[in-house]
Amino acid sequence: MIIFAMDTSSSAASCALLEDDRPIAQFYTDAHLTHSQTIMPMTESLFSCSRMSVKDVDVFAVSVGPGSFTGLRIGVAAVKGMAQVMAKPCVPISALEGLTYNLYDRSGIICPALDARCGQVYTAWFDADNDMNRLQEDCTMMADELCRHLAKIPLQIPITLLGDGADLVQNTLKQIAPERSCIVPGKHLLLQHAFGVGLAAYKGLSQNRLQTVSAQQLVPVYLKLPQAQRELQLKLKK
Repeated sequence: MIIFAMDTSSSAASCALLEDDRPIAQFYTDAHLTHSQTIMPMTESLFSCSRMSVKDVDVFAVSVGPGSFTGLRIGVAAVKGMAQVMAKPCVPISALEGLTYNLYDRSGIICPALDARCGQVYTAWFDADNDMNRLQEDCTMMADELCRHLAKIPLQIPITLLGDGADLVQNTLKQIAPERSCIVPGKHLLLQHAFGVGLAAYKGLSQNRLQTVSAQQLVPVYLKLPQAQRELQLKLKK
């Protein structure tokens, strides 16, 4: 199975090609350019350097959220366009679940935490010893609330934090439960990568945990309203 994967859920953008769980190629950039400037040139280069074309793709996978509202829309729109033209199926992947597959060979609990601002994080947690079995649905919560959940995990089970909210959670956890240690990996593994999205798609399809959707059915998933809509609701309440 040839999988094309894309992630534009954060400040970085990346795309990858996989043959089942084998990485063929990946392009990644975090050069402070907009995703609309980078993602399609990267995609073209990815296919060119791999001596492949979009026609060779069997399944398209993309991060659908949570994450940057604008970034998610760009990535989903790009994948929708390619998949629709080729009449190929898509796999919507949680940005949090895709992120865990950066560390698919680790053990213990993997807890991605993406900065949702105002002391909040987008989060979930997964059991790496049981095929990344999901233990918590994607949600938004305050960092201290997440830390209270993590503090309940037995101390002998390692916890690894991921995402741009990992430092916030780690520092908060030190205050709430100083005896509860956690691991934060190096920056090359800390943030979202398209390979993780593709691997999550392959594992999910192989284990019948995920189903494909049509290009028309592919949509971003937001866990909270954009800032403009929240401000509008506040004004309407007043």
